[in-house]
Amino acid sequence: MIKELLSKWPVYQQIKNRSNGNGSESWSERTRTLQPKTAGADVARSICPYCAVGCGQMIYHKEGKLISIEGDPHSPISRGHLCPKGANTFQLHTAPNRLEKVKYRKPYGTDWEELPLEQAMDMIADRLWESRDNSFVESKEGRAVMNTTKVAHLGGATLDNEENYLIKKLFSGGLGLVCVSNQARI
Repeated sequence: MIKELLSKWPVYQQIKNRSNGNGSESWSERTRTLQPKTAGADVARSICPYCAVGCGQMIYHKEGKLISIEGDPHSPISRGHLCPKGANTFQLHTAPNRLEKVKYRKPYGTDWEELPLEQAMDMIADRLWESRDNSFVESKEGRAVMNTTKVAHLGGATLDNEENYLIKKLFSGGLGLVCVSNQARI
């Protein structure tokens, strides 16, 4: 019994095999069967949402549940590395205090209320159109200008140049906004 117990002891195995203790002699039964937390998970490739660098991310999910988010080693931009913000993207999505519903506070109100997403989007569209209509200038000093400077659009860092081109066409050509900018770097 004692001899059998001793034979499983890593120090005994190390002495017996004259090894440095970094190999399989230091493993327990549990460590012999360990698998990565992403084993068997599906992978989706994405881009970090935090800044304009556009680091590649690998999103691991299994059975509809997010397992892990890691740097993508195949990304030519980040080569598998993520900054501290990007490395915490998993917590961004899984934090217990994360808001999952639209919150709205009425003008001069003190309390927040929950709104359905469709209602919130309709309110944004209505306010955009109303602001545009109230501030649209067709001509100035006898020249056609067809624009408004009272509404602006700032594109996010993870939008690529092609997406920002389409946004520029929509907001400049369609709505007449002249204050359109973006942070596109990818």
